[in-house]
Amino acid sequence: MTATPIIVRFAPSPTGELHIGSARAALFNWLYARHTGGKFLLRIEDTDRARSTEPAIAAILDGLKWLELEPDEEPVYQFSRAARHREIAEALIAANKAYKCYCSPEEIGAARSKAREESRPQIFLSPWRDKSDAEAPKGIKPAIRLKAPREGETVVEDKVLGRVAFPNKDLDDLIILRSDGTPTYNLSVVVDDHDMGVTHVIRGVDHLTNTARQTQIYLGMGWPVPVFAHLPLIHGPDGAKLSKRHGAQGVASYRAMGYLPVAMRNYLVRLGWSHGDEEIIPPQKMVEWFDLDAVGKSPARFDFAKLADLNGHYIRNTPDAELLQRIKATLPEMEDGATLANRLTATQWQALERSLPGLKERAKTLKELIDGAMYLFAVRPLALEEKAAKLLDGESRRMIADLVPRFAGLTDWTAAVIESEVRSFAEAKGLKLGKVAQPLRAAATGSTVSPPIFDVLEVLGREEALARLGDQVTGATGGAAA
Repeated sequence: MTATPIIVRFAPSPTGELHIGSARAALFNWLYARHTGGKFLLRIEDTDRARSTEPAIAAILDGLKWLELEPDEEPVYQFSRAARHREIAEALIAANKAYKCYCSPEEIGAARSKAREESRPQIFLSPWRDKSDAEAPKGIKPAIRLKAPREGETVVEDKVLGRVAFPNKDLDDLIILRSDGTPTYNLSVVVDDHDMGVTHVIRGVDHLTNTARQTQIYLGMGWPVPVFAHLPLIHGPDGAKLSKRHGAQGVASYRAMGYLPVAMRNYLVRLGWSHGDEEIIPPQKMVEWFDLDAVGKSPARFDFAKLADLNGHYIRNTPDAELLQRIKATLPEMEDGATLANRLTATQWQALERSLPGLKERAKTLKELIDGAMYLFAVRPLALEEKAAKLLDGESRRMIADLVPRFAGLTDWTAAVIESEVRSFAEAKGLKLGKVAQPLRAAATGSTVSPPIFDVLEVLGREEALARLGDQVTGATGGAAA
């Protein structure tokens, strides 16, 4: 007998950008599908027409694409299926599993207020549950409510939380179709998941009560109930729910800050899931190891320093050509990056690629890589940073003046040859290497911080390097940098 294929889905509401919590839910669904050889589907829950926007839908699709979590089929748009949702509401009425309720919002509010005053659960018990259509008032369009069981429990056998029981007396008769004919969230989700063949629903623990209500709809229709797995919340470093005050942002913001998708996936998977003490988990191992049994119950804490360290690891281990393509794709999204991207020449892009081996050893983001490479794009004469200007005193400039003709006479312009020449010069002058290298760095980059100076000089090229050093010999500087 062939086993039922695993089908999971990610179902965001397009009311804003793709946030970290949603991105993690998408990742866990994608990983579970890949681990089990199943399917990963995408449903855009765009039934809130006032808040669902085309830019938000585009942001979700773009964020998933950047994270490399694209679905196996074309997205399903929930709003387009409203007729099907209404059809199921009518089917539930026909099966005596739902009923028409003519109560006004004022009546419902008054009943809840009375229950609150009497310290009773604020469960609304509609008087229309067992009335016939013959008693219906004229001229009033009814809502349709699920006829939920009043006795016993609704049980969720959760893959993360274990057995969770909800006393039915605490769950009122859910509205599944509003009086204007629009389906509600819980009905739409159940119908869509059933029709899409979803076998496992993996989502945040904040949906747990919805799961109980949705289970009642499944049972009312006689449909198989999917396996549920509720993910723990993501908290900030202080233990409070992650919010914008912690720096929580959408996926697009992390991309613009220079994080790599492989690093984001690695970091997100460790928020609520673990495989022993492994911190760095390559993509293929992530798919191989991931399972719902290892998802924890406790809230995970977002640690920006750990994310940066992890990103630095992946930057160091990404081939330079691929890293350059990532920079080209990301630079226009960075602050002031579009201006820089538009003015870089093909030669400067080539110089940037040659400089990456040195730059990526200390950078934790693509933004830091660009910042570290800005010396490549500086316009002569260089604007010197304050510390660099102090370092280039008269003695240092005379020393550089002595070095320039020696550099000009080199037959090979490579870091190794340049370093050998500088060491020979320093020994002849009775100087430590640093006493020569630091002024060279200041003259060539305008800063006291850069990749290894001999690599810098090689990447700049003989002509540009000698021109920059010559500027400092003649005193033609751009002044101290701001």
